[in-house]
Amino acid sequence: MASIIDLRFEHYHPGPTQLLVTQDTAPRLSWTFQNASSAFSPQSYDIEVSKESSGSTLELLCTVRRASSLSHLVPWPLDRHLRAREKISVRVRVWDSAGQDTPWSAPARLEIGLLSHADWQCERIAAPWASDTTVSDPEQLFRQEFSLPAASIVGTIDQARLYITAQGVYEAEINGQRVGDIFMAPGWTAYDARLPYQTYDVTSLLAGGVNCLGVRVAEGWFSGRIGFEGGHRNIWGPHTALMAQLEIRYVDGREERIVTDGSWQVTRGPIRLAEIYDGEKYDATLEVPGWSSPAASASITSSLENSAEISVVARWEPVVVMDFLPATTNLTTGFTEPVRRIEEVNPVQRITTPAGKTVLDFGQNLVGYVRLKNIIGPRGHQITLSHVEVLEDGEIATRPLRVCKAIDVYTLKGDASGEHYEPRFTFHGFRYVQVDGWDDTVDLSASIKAVVCHTDMRSAGTFDCSDPLLNKLYQNIRWGMRGNFLSVPTDCPQRDERLGWSGDLALFAPAATLIYDCFGMLKNWLVDVEYDQKVLGGVPAMVTPNSTIVDPVWCRRKPCAVWHDVTILAPWELYSETGDATILAQQYSSMTTWIDIVPRCKNGTTHLWDPSIFQLGDWLDPAAPADAPWKSATDAQLVANAFLVHSLDLMVLISRIVGQTADCAKFSSDALATRQDFQNEYVSPNGRLISDSQTAYALAICFDLLTPTQAVVAGNRLKYLVHKNGFRIGTGFAGTPFLCEALARTGHTNIAYAMLLEKTCPSWLYPVTMDATTMWERWDSLLPDGSVNPGDMTSFNHYAFGAVATFLHGRVAGLRRLAPGWTKCCFAPLIGAEFDRAIVEHVTPFGLVSCTWETKQDGYGMNTIEMRALVPYGVTLEVVVPQETGEKTETVGMGEWVFKSRFSRDYEWPIKPLPPKS
Repeated sequence: MASIIDLRFEHYHPGPTQLLVTQDTAPRLSWTFQNASSAFSPQSYDIEVSKESSGSTLELLCTVRRASSLSHLVPWPLDRHLRAREKISVRVRVWDSAGQDTPWSAPARLEIGLLSHADWQCERIAAPWASDTTVSDPEQLFRQEFSLPAASIVGTIDQARLYITAQGVYEAEINGQRVGDIFMAPGWTAYDARLPYQTYDVTSLLAGGVNCLGVRVAEGWFSGRIGFEGGHRNIWGPHTALMAQLEIRYVDGREERIVTDGSWQVTRGPIRLAEIYDGEKYDATLEVPGWSSPAASASITSSLENSAEISVVARWEPVVVMDFLPATTNLTTGFTEPVRRIEEVNPVQRITTPAGKTVLDFGQNLVGYVRLKNIIGPRGHQITLSHVEVLEDGEIATRPLRVCKAIDVYTLKGDASGEHYEPRFTFHGFRYVQVDGWDDTVDLSASIKAVVCHTDMRSAGTFDCSDPLLNKLYQNIRWGMRGNFLSVPTDCPQRDERLGWSGDLALFAPAATLIYDCFGMLKNWLVDVEYDQKVLGGVPAMVTPNSTIVDPVWCRRKPCAVWHDVTILAPWELYSETGDATILAQQYSSMTTWIDIVPRCKNGTTHLWDPSIFQLGDWLDPAAPADAPWKSATDAQLVANAFLVHSLDLMVLISRIVGQTADCAKFSSDALATRQDFQNEYVSPNGRLISDSQTAYALAICFDLLTPTQAVVAGNRLKYLVHKNGFRIGTGFAGTPFLCEALARTGHTNIAYAMLLEKTCPSWLYPVTMDATTMWERWDSLLPDGSVNPGDMTSFNHYAFGAVATFLHGRVAGLRRLAPGWTKCCFAPLIGAEFDRAIVEHVTPFGLVSCTWETKQDGYGMNTIEMRALVPYGVTLEVVVPQETGEKTETVGMGEWVFKSRFSRDYEWPIKPLPPKS
């Protein structure tokens, strides 16, 4: 019997114990089916909406039946929007064509947050010493005691919610217990436009009698150092601030609020430095015992009588009350899951360097921090942790960090039973950690773990094949995405940058959506992209949130192709992945503003880019000088104009989808004229391009910039260039995502596979042979002799070149999306090279699609192939099966399917090198 699972609101995927609080007051619903037979045919659904009130009792609000087979993004059934603080429970059942109904689904619960400034009764508070500083300020400990009735019918708490945010980063505690599991809350955003807040269920942490709410606050991205060449401080404000509102409801209906106001106290905490780049310094000798417990006041008063040392730390002062946030700053729940501590990694090797230093290798370049336990030593002794991605000459390589120390320091308090430490307000990109000051009588390897942190995205896809190096490449791509998707999509997580570069995401978005469900995170980021774009007069920022806005040079940045095309490319990819057109409507103004502001040529090819505008072009082409990564083998103007045509083509589709018919006609005309200008400017009648490069041909083929006859010539020329180059890569950021796909589209699959499997530099597998565990920024970030690339810009965790994951999913394994939201897809592997097996899985909006193929020789010069597919309800799959002559296409729906066939491998492998010229 069919049943309903994964009932969800919008695109949220909270864990089973996580409280889902949103500002979506009419959320759409989606669900998937399990155990459905191939004959299952939904005809209608029932949605039951109930309101949760005191004591978790349910009040039925409505039961709505709709004659529809829809199961994805079903409209909100209640005839009104939900209100602030309202809690609802929803369940669904479905009726099929035989009149049979599924069991009711498990209920899905949702709570509405605070919807306006009027819902916030707290005040914004800060430390009295807070000022516009030029150096990092220690963390601040805020506290407030409050009394609750003793446990009884009158005093029994029905529920308690803590609404909290900070300008900075925070961690809250109640009665000595940490609240929630979020890392670096409230996250990074364009703070002058939006300030995210979190909601926690703290019912179980409260007790009758005296309670204490304590909050640690540090500078984080808000007022800490961020940006290039040393960065800037206080970009979004001169200092940190806190806003908190604890709302308690008793079983008898009474309500009580504890809010931040002038009665709170604050002191400096033991975290003396909390920097994104430089790391954290924690001085355990300055700890304030029980600071977030109700007994703290008494213990502090007693301590003051006997310890001058503690009296310095524990001098509590009244807070300063600030004006509330301006009306232009939106307090929001946001659309994304927060950053969390996802997993732990043990060290795989302890190394003694030539200089005698102790270095631990965690076997994986990751993002997060190191947790220590069993720390032994005298009071005041320091343990220093230095984080790097690679070793050079046997020692930690710190040069790639640039103006970034990436060092955590723990000062012991001298507890003979052992101490524990983990950072709260910093993160690092690292594989290796040098540990200085450790007591060698204690087993270091058993006392240290790496904690992996990133935005808590749900895995959306996997890939595996018969080539182990290619599988390692795919895992490197996944790890690179994990490390760089921390609150915003960053470019590198280890050096003095970690910024939300628009170009990187524009090119990687198709791969990102295949690997992780990042819809909410990218939707959230795109809101900030549009805000920064408005601030800059319509030109998108190069990085969002725009930490460069205080730099007048960056403020004057002119429009830039590819990077600023993210305004169109990223929303389009999110729509294509989910079928949710609201993301296009949300970002439509941003898209049209960008496309309308693109400066066009004033003479001749008047639809193309103004050639006087500097373009980054095919950034980090391997032929470019180390100190001039924009000096690509491909004309930068050609790259810019290829992406302009592509963006215009998408705007034709987008404007039609969102119902902007006048715009659709305008963009259609513009796209046609711009494509013709591109042809006139860059393409010979036969199909050769003025930039005789891999990138030029790849873009021209994949963006349909050529006639069918020209595309054949271009494909052959691309094949020749790749073959001539020994199958090594000749593309940078702009060309790499399209390189193998262009070869496949023009019938040169084995050339694409030869390039994919090449191991000499530059290639995708060269870093794998050099023991890389993430994607690199440069094809040769590590040189063959093991030394670090001498360029100033060298990262070992940079996801852009991982865009090849789309080719692995769609061509090697063969699963490709054919319609938005995966309602239609195809399973058509390109059999070639020595691949004899591949499996790909993807979680679509309708459930898991899984495709596996395997080939074997039959002893008669032929091969057999077995193709297996698992298809959920709501998805149609075209299966293209190789035959002895040609191929056969089968179209299937929900179910498990197996196809077997015989075919011949009639291609050259390995491919012979080109003969030398005479």
